[in-house]
Amino acid sequence: MNFSTLALAAVGLYAAASIAYVYRWRGRLRYAGFGEYLRKSWPVFAPFNCLLYLATHRSARQPVIDSRYLDGISILRAHWPRIRAEALALYASGALDATAQPGSVGYHDLGFRTFYKRGWRKFYLRWYDTPHRSAQRLCPETLWLLAQVPGIRAAMFSVLPPGAELTLHADPLACSFRYHLGLVTPNDDACFINVDGQALSWRDGQDFVFDETYPHFARNDTDTLRLILMCDVERPMNPFGRAFNRLYSQLARALAVPNTDEDRRGPLTAVFATVAPWRTRALTLKAQHRGVYVVLKYSLNTALLLLAFLPVYAVLQWIERAGIAAMY
Repeated sequence: MNFSTLALAAVGLYAAASIAYVYRWRGRLRYAGFGEYLRKSWPVFAPFNCLLYLATHRSARQPVIDSRYLDGISILRAHWPRIRAEALALYASGALDATAQPGSVGYHDLGFRTFYKRGWRKFYLRWYDTPHRSAQRLCPETLWLLAQVPGIRAAMFSVLPPGAELTLHADPLACSFRYHLGLVTPNDDACFINVDGQALSWRDGQDFVFDETYPHFARNDTDTLRLILMCDVERPMNPFGRAFNRLYSQLARALAVPNTDEDRRGPLTAVFATVAPWRTRALTLKAQHRGVYVVLKYSLNTALLLLAFLPVYAVLQWIERAGIAAMY
């Protein structure tokens, strides 16, 4: 067995171990079964995420983190009424509802698309260091305040209506932590997010940070709207983690979703928008011929997984050939 095959086997073993760790041993909250984990936790990213977990500062290796580690975050706390004013004006204009309407440029959102049917709404302000032009036009003060906090990488306004629920899920990429600042909330424990078994309720003008790659769910069991500022913020890591994350974050950057026609669409989001009609047909097939759907689904997923390993194998073979050439 040559070096390339052995190295590829080692990579496969590490990937399997990473998936097993995230599913079975990381944190306290568990999915109902492995099938639910496959649907809701993007296990394909587990090997990369585990590298960032290892690189994360020990004090931040927990589901909920004190937001004070973020330089300048007190600026957002001090000026939250100004942010709320722009958020309320935006909500009243219908801009948040517009991005969730089928056919709108903001509808095809690979990361958050499943939340629309539960009433959740959003409006992007910036995405991995690039402000949205629509936000520059409609929310200039908020963007100016966000720019004062260097650890903020992405930001949006998010609405969870009365009676809404976001079921258990985990975000796919560990590039960042998630920051929430309450703007218009019920100020009630019945409106909460549960992160790995720890319940956090929103309060006007108050904030918290959590690791969104832990399983979490949210509920608004009140008759009052919940409107917050939601940001992706810096994950504190050692130099290796920061270097790797500069590359890994390109995936997140490629998922940029526009609010309006004036905003940029990331290449992965453009691909998702193109294949979305096929996904709709697949769901129709699932309803009518579930057996055929399952066979096609797992065949496609297996093919994609094998394709993902091909570049790795090619690189390993190149390293092996280069090593042999160096010996002679």
